[in-house]
Formats: sequence, C-alpha cells, structure tokens
Amino acid sequence: MSRHPAKKSQSSRRFLVQEHQASHHHYDFRLEMGGVLKSWAIPKGPSMKAGQWRLAIEVPDHSLSYFGYEGIIPKGSYGAGPVIVWDEGTYRSLGGEDPLDQLAAGHLQFQLSGKKLKGAFTIHRMKGREREWLLIKKRDDYAESDWETVSELTASRLRRLKVKAPPCEAH
Repeated sequence: MSRHPAKKSQSSRRFLVQEHQASHHHYDFRLEMGGVLKSWAIPKGPSMKAGQWRLAIEVPDHSLSYFGYEGIIPKGSYGAGPVIVWDEGTYRSLGGEDPLDQLAAGHLQFQLSGKKLKGAFTIHRMKGREREWLLIKKRDDYAESDWETVSELTASRLRRLKVKAPPCEAH
C-alpha cells in the first residue's frame, strides 16, 4: 500500500536540470516529490536518445527553494562553482504507485514536459549499488536519434553570473 495518496502520483510536479561546474562538470537532475527535490548528478547530462543509459549518482535531497537557482556557489561551500538552469518543466509519474514508493523500490517511470527534455523516461537503481542509478530515455515520439547534450555554461553566460550562496544547503 502507498504511503501517499494515489491521486498525488498522477498530478504534475516540477523537475529541474542544472548545469554545474563544481569539482567536475555535471548536470544535476531534480524531481520534486515528498516536499523536497530528489537529486542526482549526471556526469554526461541527460539524453533524448532512446535507450541511451546515463549514469545518475544520487546526491542529498535539496530544498524546494533551490528550484531555479543560478549563480556561482562561493569557494569553500558545498558544490562551489557556477550553476545555471539547463532545463525545467513538469513531470508526472507513469507508474500506478506514488513516485516515492517507486523510488524506494528502485525504479521510477515518468513523463517529462520541459523545454529540452520531453517524453517518457525511467530512472533505475543499479543492482548492488545504493547511490548509482541509470537515467534512460524511453522510445517515444519525442526521442531524438541524433541527440547531443550541449553545454550552456559559455563564457558570456559565466560573465553574467554573480557569486551568491544558494538558497539552502542540501536538505
């Protein structure tokens, strides 16, 4: 039985992808659920190529106030370096269960409606690896066979960012 009302699992919730140049360049993939942003670091960024697996390393949950944050996290702080919003939008669960229950079981299916990322995806925990997941684009009308993840952390974009602490630390 679900710990959360089934009605909520079908409603749209927000998702966010932030491009982040910390100790290593990566993309932070965040799904709003359970009052927080569930978060994964994706070294190569998300893909719209059907069946392409992308390593997604689970990181601590972030507060909802982190949604939309852009800036340069000050040196000496967790995640120090520039962060920009790469994509954002809404998602809905494709499974019949609550998304939190699906995550606890190690497999979440969802539909993204973003500016770049659209369509069906799954995130699946790798067997025997608690924090390592795979983000996989499902075959659908939105899949792009020639997809390449393109960085938006350009020199001109970096010049416009200001050093500022994020609205929260990891939740």
